[in-house]
Amino acid sequence: MSRGTTGYDRHITIFSPEGRLYQVEYAFKAIQTSGLTSVGVRGVDCACVATQKKIPDKLHDPTSVTNMHKITETIGVATTGIMPDARSSVQTLREEAAEFKFTYGYDMPVESLAKRAADLAQVYTQHAYMRPLGVSLIIIGIDVEGEVKTPKLFRCDPAGYYAGYKATSSGQKEQEANNFFEKKIKADPTAQLSFDDTVQTALGCLQAIMGADLKASDVELCVVRASDPKFTHMSDAEIETQLTAMAEKD
Repeated sequence: MSRGTTGYDRHITIFSPEGRLYQVEYAFKAIQTSGLTSVGVRGVDCACVATQKKIPDKLHDPTSVTNMHKITETIGVATTGIMPDARSSVQTLREEAAEFKFTYGYDMPVESLAKRAADLAQVYTQHAYMRPLGVSLIIIGIDVEGEVKTPKLFRCDPAGYYAGYKATSSGQKEQEANNFFEKKIKADPTAQLSFDDTVQTALGCLQAIMGADLKASDVELCVVRASDPKFTHMSDAEIETQLTAMAEKD
């Protein structure tokens, strides 16, 4: 922070002379310093999210440490950043989705949930008695309109911005991951990714940014498919099968 801007990061509601909100920028910094990178990829009939799995303490039960959360049966989210903030966001979204279904009689669409998550995050940037949540959300799900089932992928950030993506990332190595996806899409802009291609693209991205061969135990991966819209964790054996298929391609 340059000289002359001192003090403008004391309150979230005060703009600096350059038009910046430093507290919001610090929330993005908290996500990047979390030590994890998460990625999301959308295919023609599926979507998946994958994230690094790190157990912070050897005494922790590994099954109790996760960054993947189910919001409804067909919508899930990968969180990156401060874990308590992530749990708070997930609980709020579950309540929002349940209230929507109670009021309207059908499941909340993925985009409506992403918009609501972004709206709530944006409110946290307006009031001096709040602070932005230091968490980024990558949301996947299947929207069902009659017989049509469409995979969706959205990302929400602490500033309250959300958008739909073909592929996206967040966390420590977000830029490297986005570069990987941009090269992939530039090479074949009209690619229609199958389920296996979608999963292997996500795993390939994590492997590229980590600079080492992945093991199934290093990754958490969840999927939704048009044929089975439930938000599903892939087992270590299933992930290992995909990693083996990737290695055989190379």
